Amino acid sequence: MKEISITTSFQQFDSLLELPSEIQHLMQEAVKIRKNAYAPYSQFRVGAALLLDNQEIICGSNQENAAYPSGLCAERVAIFYAGAKYPGAKITKMAITAASDTNPTTEPIPPCGACRQSIAEYEIKQDQAIEIFFMGETGVIYQSDSLKNLLPFMFNKKFL
Repeated sequence: MKEISITTSFQQFDSLLELPSEIQHLMQEAVKIRKNAYAPYSQFRVGAALLLDNQEIICGSNQENAAYPSGLCAERVAIFYAGAKYPGAKITKMAITAASDTNPTTEPIPPCGACRQSIAEYEIKQDQAIEIFFMGETGVIYQSDSLKNLLPFMFNKKFL
């Protein structure tokens, strides 16, 4: 048996004010759209804002459904809309924020597994990493230079 060790690194910002102004704006857009989440079941609201290489900002919020698998996370709402509206544009940065209606969220909340796979697909499709910034409702913000930090063993089309 052989042990394999994988390490990842993230940058931490202690507040929104520490972020570069472009990212502050992107995160503020994510916070705004988070309020539009349709989350009557989980009461957990997520907002995502994407910066495209054409300087467009695309936002999405989670949309739940009584038939739980039929809902969609904020990250995928934004990614799929960007892919439909601007098929030739590349996603350069993503800001994600989450807040609970019932509990304080003060730690960075990363994308779920399904969203990680969707982000991975777009990194592969565009042959370019997507910087990901994520936070709770308040507190520190984490930055990952690529989805590979969050999903080091990505499933992709080369396995098909």
